[in-house]
Amino acid sequence: MRFLPQTDDSVRRMLEVVGVGSLEELFTDVPAELRATAGVDLADGLSESDTLRRLGDLADRNSAARTLSFLGAGAYQHFVPAAVDNLLQRAEFYSAYTPYQPEVSQGTLQAIFEFQSMIAMILGLDVANASMYDGASATAEAALMALRVQRNRQRLVVARSLHPEYRQVLNTYLQGVRDVDLVEVGFGPDGRVDGAALEKFVDDGAAAVIIGTPNFFGVIEDVAAVSRLAAAHGVLTITATAEAMALAAVRAPGDLGADIAVAEGQSLGVPLSYGGPGVGLFAARDRHVRSMPGRLVGEAYDEDGRRGYVLTLATREQHIRRERATSNICTNQGLIALAVTVYLSLVGKEGLRRLGRLNLQRAHRARDLICRGGRQQVFEAPFFNEFAVRGSNVEKTLKRARDAGVVAGVPLGRWYPELDDAMLVAVTEVHSEAEVERLAEVLNG
Repeated sequence: MRFLPQTDDSVRRMLEVVGVGSLEELFTDVPAELRATAGVDLADGLSESDTLRRLGDLADRNSAARTLSFLGAGAYQHFVPAAVDNLLQRAEFYSAYTPYQPEVSQGTLQAIFEFQSMIAMILGLDVANASMYDGASATAEAALMALRVQRNRQRLVVARSLHPEYRQVLNTYLQGVRDVDLVEVGFGPDGRVDGAALEKFVDDGAAAVIIGTPNFFGVIEDVAAVSRLAAAHGVLTITATAEAMALAAVRAPGDLGADIAVAEGQSLGVPLSYGGPGVGLFAARDRHVRSMPGRLVGEAYDEDGRRGYVLTLATREQHIRRERATSNICTNQGLIALAVTVYLSLVGKEGLRRLGRLNLQRAHRARDLICRGGRQQVFEAPFFNEFAVRGSNVEKTLKRARDAGVVAGVPLGRWYPELDDAMLVAVTEVHSEAEVERLAEVLNG
């Protein structure tokens, strides 16, 4: 069946309204010599079935379609129910923009309110916003927030085990902030932040300490111990979580003493597409709410008792003077935040717990099989679904695995020269038992 958007009759009626006799007359302002060479020579179109067959043939030539991947390092494979995309594609959501006018934006505002409520529960803190691009920029915004709260303190203590790209973004943000002392603290043999080194810098001159949990090595940090040390000196604790699914299996950062907790929400209903898109999750304690970046949606009631949703706090440059803005980020990542909201609603609290346990079990099974074959786990501290293993000729091993159709992991030497003999492996619920065994088989030769 041919699809032509305009019929001959509709073209004729359009020409009558315009007042010309033919389509060619619409282009008389274009010189004739240019019109003579402007034709497009297109072959006849294929039928729908032939088109699908042709696209399938092209897709089969893409090796990625047949490759088993265990990449992580900040972007993770997770199953996304079809209902997520289906709901996202409703016109009222798909085309929605910033909800400046509450009277015409109640659906969008309610969705953002629900998002904030869920994120506050997951991160274990009082209030969450809805304006972060991704986990990296959320981490940088958390650091700027800490400097606003701690006005007389200019030192930020950052764990070197925090995602390297998060640290790069943090450095970029801070280049425009005067007199900030950014100190990096290394990690111990177990993969956690070095407690002794941390004590040297977490004092009355520090504004905040920033750690990843799980950190870049997949290791779960002792947030409670770090927050106790920080609180003793009036220092804020900021946690950053690149793998949000871990929050289904470990205690929430806020419950462990974190003052500000951020995360990358991609794992919660957002499919991978060259690593993105992402969405930043950001929550803090209520006493610091006026220093939070971005916007907050609140619930209100009119004089007749009818519930409504409004922008409660929006201390951005679009709403107040630029010099008083807490953030110049100009989007609320509405569509991606909605994906997270729909996903969490579908999965539910118990479903999320089961997914967390499944990720934990699959990853530990993979670790056991790989280490049984002769490789060594680099860090002994507890991990979630990502872990580092050591072995000779990492690049050669990874190439051999790729040749066998398995992307086995990420070489750590790219960011940590002292770990040039180690790779980072991520296993999630999308990997079957047979695929985990295949990974171990390939890595162990």
